[in-house]
Amino acid sequence: MKNKLNIKKIYNMPAKKIKVLMATAELAPFAKVGGLGDVTSSLPPALKKIGVDVRVIMPLYGSIDRKKYKLKKVYSDLEIPSGRVLLKINIWQTFLPGSKVIVYFIDAPDYFKYNDVYMSDDNSERFLFFSYASLFCMPAIKFQPDIVHCHDSQTALIPDMLKVSNFEYLQNIKTLYTIHNFNYQSKNDPIVLHTGNLHKDSLKILTRDAANGDINFMVQGILNADLINTVSPTYAREIATSAYGASLERIIKKREDDLYGIINGIDMDLFNPAKDKYISENYSSKSINKKQKNKLALQKRLGLDEDKDKAVVGLISRLAWQKGIELITDKFAELNCQFVFLGTGNEKYEKHLIKFAKKNPKQISAQIKFEIKLAQEIYAGSDIFLMPSRFEPCGLGQMIAMRYGTVPVARATGGLVDTINKKNGFLFKNVDSEEFYDCLKIALDVYYNKKDKWRKMQINGMKSDFSWDRSAKEYLRLYKKLK
Repeated sequence: MKNKLNIKKIYNMPAKKIKVLMATAELAPFAKVGGLGDVTSSLPPALKKIGVDVRVIMPLYGSIDRKKYKLKKVYSDLEIPSGRVLLKINIWQTFLPGSKVIVYFIDAPDYFKYNDVYMSDDNSERFLFFSYASLFCMPAIKFQPDIVHCHDSQTALIPDMLKVSNFEYLQNIKTLYTIHNFNYQSKNDPIVLHTGNLHKDSLKILTRDAANGDINFMVQGILNADLINTVSPTYAREIATSAYGASLERIIKKREDDLYGIINGIDMDLFNPAKDKYISENYSSKSINKKQKNKLALQKRLGLDEDKDKAVVGLISRLAWQKGIELITDKFAELNCQFVFLGTGNEKYEKHLIKFAKKNPKQISAQIKFEIKLAQEIYAGSDIFLMPSRFEPCGLGQMIAMRYGTVPVARATGGLVDTINKKNGFLFKNVDSEEFYDCLKIALDVYYNKKDKWRKMQINGMKSDFSWDRSAKEYLRLYKKLK
């Protein structure tokens, strides 16, 4: 695996001739389920800024407001000769809000008329059709990319389609495959391949994959893309091990020389305590004492004892097994701090946090919902931010927290390792409640008894560069390597 990028050298090379079509199932604000939607909406404008002609293509879901986002139909009744059925699609176009990035929408009601991005049953056929249509429609949208940038399993078979295609306009296109979460692999019966004009004997790699009775989309993306990357250097190394490889560690090792890790960024303008419209008191690293007013406002809103000196420990998360929620036990209530939890997810973890809060109502608040304003208030009003994840490909919460001068306590995994160090936070090694407890206890000791050190950690976090500009330069390096 390679991660050393000569950013200065690459950045000085002209990028204006590089044309990239980014294919994705999610794109904020049009349709977002998780972090994928944030990445695909933030990275393209940063790439555009450094000269890349990047455009995004996604399905037109029923939930997307065509009027609100000023969608314009640019092509009607394009026949897509999918192997299973001949469908006609429309193509719509608009700009990513706040940017000059063109976004194309594949309007195929048979597959995407529903409001939800992902249906409760298998989604393989839907996204195979989208992937094939994304390639087939290039002459219609009059865009000939050098690179198709594929994201996660939904678009993982685009490299396969390019390898077997006889269309002249697809012959020299390269592919970058980005893995956001190795656990979401997508498997289906080989018969589904016909939707993308493929079959199990189209490629030797497909034949071998189909030998066990199914096709693993993630496997195909890994083995057939020209280059691969994950969303942090540490996660790129982890997925080549049995502990994190989700049974594909042998597959990823075959492509180690073509595997890179690029940490995600955050929107530094959106997540800016000096300008945040949702918080009670704006502040910066030069006026960090004002942060206490946000703590008092948060305590008041949630019915906690109002005490500016009491440490407030926040957690904002999808409540899932991955996030290590159950590591927070009743013993944590013994610590000299208040806890604020925000999130939804698995009912087991929701009940776990609700029960914890009911036992200590003046010390603990469990908000089982998601609300943007409250999330920002927690980032600004907390002193410590928890991320006890079992695995974390990149993680955004720790970067946002540090931007607000809130010190992270997290498990040493994935992108958490790449963004947190002794100068800006605290890490514990194992998925172990006692170890997590001890780490938080150490953080609280620094908060209460080593004020100067704590302030330096806050300032270090606030001054860290977690911008997409940095990440875009690293993606540019990969694009140039492909071209």
